Amino acid sequence: MDAVSPRPAAAVLWNQAAEHLRSLAGVETVAMASFPLLSGSTMNGFIAINGGSAEPGLVHFLNVSPGWLDAMKIPLTDGRDLRDTDTFPGAVIINAAFARQYLGDSHAVGKWFERLDAEGRRLRLQVVGLIPDVRYQDLREPITPTVYVPFQSRSRTSFIVRTSSQNPLALGSLLRPEVRRARPEFRVTNIRTQLEINQAQTVRERLLATLAFFFSAVALLLAGIGLYGVLDYGVLQRQREIGIRVAIGAQAADIARRVTAPVFSMVALGAAVGLAAGMLSVRYIEALLYQVKTTDTLIVATPALAIIAAALFAAAPAVARAIRIDPAGMLRAD
Repeated sequence: MDAVSPRPAAAVLWNQAAEHLRSLAGVETVAMASFPLLSGSTMNGFIAINGGSAEPGLVHFLNVSPGWLDAMKIPLTDGRDLRDTDTFPGAVIINAAFARQYLGDSHAVGKWFERLDAEGRRLRLQVVGLIPDVRYQDLREPITPTVYVPFQSRSRTSFIVRTSSQNPLALGSLLRPEVRRARPEFRVTNIRTQLEINQAQTVRERLLATLAFFFSAVALLLAGIGLYGVLDYGVLQRQREIGIRVAIGAQAADIARRVTAPVFSMVALGAAVGLAAGMLSVRYIEALLYQVKTTDTLIVATPALAIIAAALFAAAPAVARAIRIDPAGMLRAD
């Protein structure tokens, strides 16, 4: 939930609004940040280590309040969260990428570095907490070194509200006037869920996934229709043979097996070849699939079961036709 003030407001005033929101029914926790993660906004600057010159490359910064990690469900790897008594410059939290690139290892808590501001001043910062790498501005960009600093005076702020409702936006109409009730000069400009923000960055991927699903469903349907045609034609061609087998005592299960065995063996062979090709090419296509592993049983089993189900549905009419063949009629027709 984004809110603005006509002029920069002290952190204590924003805290008053956040505390009021925490008292509302259905609200589990409230924290504040300069802007939400993955919103496209960014704040960066240069740093120096051990009083040296500016390090190459920009570092991302984000102003957050105490409790922001809990609201975003980001665990602490080491150290502690920010406290109400922490001010800027002073205590900060860093991500693992910052620790690796600038502090040499993961044992970063307690170490110091300096931020170089636009006026050339060196602001001394001490690491009090370490968190895992999380996406900052864009889902597609590499993980960048990031520093989370204590919340400061601002004219624009995002309230991070976690609710107990399955639909967080249901409380949106209630939270908007409550912010103004807490601080009359504050105004809510936008209410979004983190899921909406994330999905806004994956429009292309979700569109491609939808198209891929559609075309794969069409391909499976056409394959099923083709399989049905082949089986049904085969039964028509072998009616006399099947009638004789039924006449001499062949059971329905045996007839069904003889009708479907050749086609099902081809389906099984094709599935095995496809699975083997997929395993061999996994190193080339793994980058296209998010968190998909070749060892994931569900991922491998789902398409296999879909193909088997399509084959069974396609074979059912042909098997039913074969079982219903009248042997006496076939013999009289000869």
